[in-house]
Amino acid sequence: MNIETLHIGMKVRHPQYGVGEVRAVSEHTAEIRFGETVRTISPETAELEPAEAQVAITGLSIPLAQFIQQIVAETIEKLGVEKPDSAPVELGARWHNGRLVLHPADPALQTKEIPLEVFFHKLVMMRNQLRVLEQKINSNQKLTEAEKIELDQYVTRCYGSMTTFNLLFKDKQGQF
Repeated sequence: MNIETLHIGMKVRHPQYGVGEVRAVSEHTAEIRFGETVRTISPETAELEPAEAQVAITGLSIPLAQFIQQIVAETIEKLGVEKPDSAPVELGARWHNGRLVLHPADPALQTKEIPLEVFFHKLVMMRNQLRVLEQKINSNQKLTEAEKIELDQYVTRCYGSMTTFNLLFKDKQGQF
């Protein structure tokens, strides 16, 4: 294996020491951690092989970062996964530029005003995080079905508590 093909963090296989991780690369040698032991090895004479799949892309006519972004975007679209922190414009038109005003019981204390767009954004983020939590619960391999159902009930109760805010949504599909 050529020294030029090694990079830090790469997994490699040595015929005697097994699988290791490249920790540092110099001009002619590489430091590789095999378990608890770090060894300095000359990759050209040590019969090292990559321990993980490698890819070489030739003739790429677009920047690599753009290529990767396109693949990730297409994968996300095919999986139907939405960005958990994205807040689509779902606020009902009558609430645009509105304010949420909180009046304390004590008139000597100051009221608090929050733009409805800010409050709505936080509400939608919380809804999205609950959806992600629900997905993680249902796909967890270590939980029993009974535990999944119990945890799902808590998430459902959270949704139920937040139905008060459904009047802020433009469309019913975004509601709790």
